[in-house]
Amino acid sequence: MAGPVSSAPRTVEDIYKDYTGRRAGLVRALTSDVDEFYSMCDPEKENLCLYGHPNGGWEVSLPVEEVPPEMPEPALGINFARDGMKRRDWLSLVAVHSDAWVVSVAFFFAAKLNANERKRLFNMINEHPSVYETMTERKGRENKPGVDNSSKSRHSTKRSNDGKTKNSRVAVVEDGYGDDDEHSETLCGSCSGLYNSSEFWIGCDICERWFHGKCVRITPAKAEQIKHYKCPDCSYKKSGRQ
Repeated sequence: MAGPVSSAPRTVEDIYKDYTGRRAGLVRALTSDVDEFYSMCDPEKENLCLYGHPNGGWEVSLPVEEVPPEMPEPALGINFARDGMKRRDWLSLVAVHSDAWVVSVAFFFAAKLNANERKRLFNMINEHPSVYETMTERKGRENKPGVDNSSKSRHSTKRSNDGKTKNSRVAVVEDGYGDDDEHSETLCGSCSGLYNSSEFWIGCDICERWFHGKCVRITPAKAEQIKHYKCPDCSYKKSGRQ
């Protein structure tokens, strides 16, 4: 479930990677896997918790039995309220509690860091929208009239050297429409955050690394105008300022 403290991440970067993986799992449970998640939270079962795993997976399970637990535990008994609320309201409640849990886990690991390290960690975490924000924004897009949700990914196109049209690496991964299997182990070339399908990503055509759009200051709208994307590192090397 949450993982033993003995294997806990200890540096800012490791804690941040743990956070992004757990967050990705929680987002997946409440968006792309929401029907499966909803069905697993049967009110007739015992107290259940939603866990996000460092590898980007998620699990609905009973809480640990140790008292006190080794590390923070998610909200207990999320299944009991499922049928007593509107589905959207219940999912929003779970999302808010999930945000509280995943941040508490990160700062549990960060307890032995100094003040500057904890501040840096918080700033890195705060670059991401919350689980709640991601869930509600995606639902808003899906319910917006005139939006075509049939395509899993949005590709711009460009010409290859042989004249044939091919998919660009630009804007291949956009909120909620990425290929989870293809990119499940992808890390951002800037912040090393683990890929999740709730965020916009862009790929460099030179070094072939992937980046959060926000890490390289590229928006989906701006990406649509780019035919050949070069990341900051490749642009820097190209200019000769090594």
